[in-house]
Amino acid sequence: MAKCEYCGKHTQFGQNNPFSQKKTKRTFKANLQKVRVIENGQVVPRTLCAKCIKTLGKPPRVRKKKSGAEQQEV
Repeated sequence: MAKCEYCGKHTQFGQNNPFSQKKTKRTFKANLQKVRVIENGQVVPRTLCAKCIKTLGKPPRVRKKKSGAEQQEV
């Protein structure tokens, strides 16, 4: 079974549920892509889901601290 090497997302199982309520088994597959990633200065092939590819391309997020004046407003 295919699996994201970063977050561990994989195929999940469930049921189709149409208007007639005739349930049939189905699979929900993760959107996995084979990409090359730089790790420790080397290019390494990895299988990642689309969400992880998207987040790896973004810069790290810096959180701003709220000042005491902003918290006092009521």
